Amino acid sequence: MSTRLFVSGALINGVEIELDGDRARYLGKVLRARVGDSVIVFNGEGAEWPATITRIGRNGVSLTVGEGCEAGTESPLKIHLVQAISRGERMDFVVQKATELGVKRITPVLTEYGIVKLNAERAEKRRDHWRKIAASACEQSGRTRLPLIDTPIPLQHWFGSKPDNVDAELILKPGAKTALATLSAPKTKVCVLIGPEGGFSDLEYEAAEIADFKPMSLGPRILRTESAAIAALAILQSLWGDLR
Repeated sequence: MSTRLFVSGALINGVEIELDGDRARYLGKVLRARVGDSVIVFNGEGAEWPATITRIGRNGVSLTVGEGCEAGTESPLKIHLVQAISRGERMDFVVQKATELGVKRITPVLTEYGIVKLNAERAEKRRDHWRKIAASACEQSGRTRLPLIDTPIPLQHWFGSKPDNVDAELILKPGAKTALATLSAPKTKVCVLIGPEGGFSDLEYEAAEIADFKPMSLGPRILRTESAAIAALAILQSLWGDLR
């Protein structure tokens, strides 16, 4: 499979583009690419372009872009993952795997029992970090559209500004009577809310109920937050998305 690279900015058939920084170092030093080698580039907006390396220098790499086309790797099911922020590399793992599983939007939320606390500056830095992880996951998985990743926000604030045009709004809750796999098929959009390591508080579950979220179960076992996210997304895609 050809090397795939995410590049920011507009891509147009037949133009020459310059890569520098991490992208250039990755091609030149990690992959040891040569002039004449072919790669695929995409900018996260839905199409991808074949490209040929025309120059490899100390400070950059030049590519000539071919004719772009749609890749057809996006799921018809639009999943919005509202994920309580977990500590360490767990949140990075969720962003990576959610991207591979075709999620359209990720909203990281701060919760009552969540361990991670972020001020405004740190929240922006974390979002930028997660966007890079998502871009790398798109390169690996063949996706051409980057998921939208929001700036972290307190869960209670998000309830007051959540999107209205959603077919199903679900919250994972251990012991819930309804299994996720028994739901009726939504038209196109699903929002799923997943708690932190310590779970949601009673007040957060009450707020979710007021916001019309339906409690759902993944089965008899209690999963870690990162496992719950991956399991829920895989079930949703296998029921109504492109894993059917």
